[in-house]
Amino acid sequence: MLKSIVFVVGLTLIAIVPAKAEETLRIATEGAYPPFNQVDPDGSLSGFDIDIANALCDDIKAKCEIVKQDWDGMIPGLLARKYDLIVASMTITDERQKKVDFTHKYYQAPDVFSAKKGSGFTISPQGLKGKIIGVQRGTIHACYVQKKFPDSQIKFYPSQLESFSDLMAGRLDLVFADSIGTDQQLLKADGGDAYEIVGDTQKDHECLGEGIGI
Repeated sequence: MLKSIVFVVGLTLIAIVPAKAEETLRIATEGAYPPFNQVDPDGSLSGFDIDIANALCDDIKAKCEIVKQDWDGMIPGLLARKYDLIVASMTITDERQKKVDFTHKYYQAPDVFSAKKGSGFTISPQGLKGKIIGVQRGTIHACYVQKKFPDSQIKFYPSQLESFSDLMAGRLDLVFADSIGTDQQLLKADGGDAYEIVGDTQKDHECLGEGIGI
């Protein structure tokens, strides 16, 4: 799979970032989004995004440095030239493309609500009226719940992990996030068997975009 991703985005990457051989490409990732990017106990970064970044650097024969950046500052940091690329499972949306260029998408994860088992929530504006929904700030998920659920109480978090922690602590009714993150960070966590995905996969081109790119 990694080879096919490198093939899909490699040529586009060369066109977007034509680095000289002696230059080092700086690549930003979040480091708080397992299994895609996370900080290990020894302080190193690992995950699917890190593997992609390293494989792309090998493919284009570039020297690379991967740096950790909070999600809120990810695009502002790129615009300020703090780094050259973002490899952080960032969804391609029309709004983001007004500011930055993307490669072709290399994967797409469904977006879902999660809640404690037996909560009985109906995923609709009326069904979630007055309910407390957690999302990561500055994400496609924040865009979606603000647009679709105006009568819900929305709580914003610096990372997706923190929203799941508050759900498990009983401070939220639901979390809206991607299905892979939900599985890895909530359902497979200690105590995660008390939680479940609620309702269908949510779709909305304006907010939820068209897949993940670099």
